[in-house]
Amino acid sequence: MNHRPEPFEILPGAAASPVILHVPHSSRVIPEPVRRGIRLSDRALDRELDHITDSHTAEIAAAAAASSAVTPWRFVNGLSRLVVDPERFPDEREEMLAVGMGAVYTHSTHRERLRAEGFDVRPLLDRYFHPYAEAMTRAVEDRLQAAGRAVIIDVHSYPTEPLPYELHGEGSRPPICLGTDPFHTPPALLAAAGKAFEGFGGTGLDSPFAGTYVPLKYYGKDDRVGALMVEIRRDTYMSEPGGPAGPGLAALAAALTELVGEQAT
Repeated sequence: MNHRPEPFEILPGAAASPVILHVPHSSRVIPEPVRRGIRLSDRALDRELDHITDSHTAEIAAAAAASSAVTPWRFVNGLSRLVVDPERFPDEREEMLAVGMGAVYTHSTHRERLRAEGFDVRPLLDRYFHPYAEAMTRAVEDRLQAAGRAVIIDVHSYPTEPLPYELHGEGSRPPICLGTDPFHTPPALLAAAGKAFEGFGGTGLDSPFAGTYVPLKYYGKDDRVGALMVEIRRDTYMSEPGGPAGPGLAALAAALTELVGEQAT
């Protein structure tokens, strides 16, 4: 029997490391069968990918892992979030449903119709969303068994200027936004992140994006699972909206390395 390759990578780190660098939104890859269900022209889709993709975040995580004394694990999505967004709730709990951007997007960053009215999202959830969630759950289980705890550090980016889809775009947009959860973000983790990223012109909390990603098996239930979302404003390291990275990338990787090191012991 031929098995389809998984559309994500789990890159092993040190056996005793509790840290998982999670990179969910760095890819622009859309499988052709999924592309056929997206209504945008090729030109419009390229524009949308420029805006919605957290470009170069996989490189930031890779550089940080390579320079860490205790190598973190990495969980990297190989597909665009326009296939599925693995960080959304797959049901009515997801607030982004209000703008057509739940686990399967029906609208774009500029509020254009992305998929047809009445589009059946279930095949995409079954093929991509649920296997991703299950694999991330297993990755956390492995860290709990090996290290007694898990620390999920999400590596994201966001545009300098708000996009029409943002529900909280009127808030502050610091160079580094730290997304937190009252149950899963311990003060020591938050303090370490503030220190690691203090040289980029300021950090802020939960604005313009809030919260963290924790597999639902553990969400709000197991405080051995720590989590922090690192949202990097794109003008600190790249040309917007979807251009090349600049020298800021290396500095951000070094800061992430420092944060990883603080969590590894």
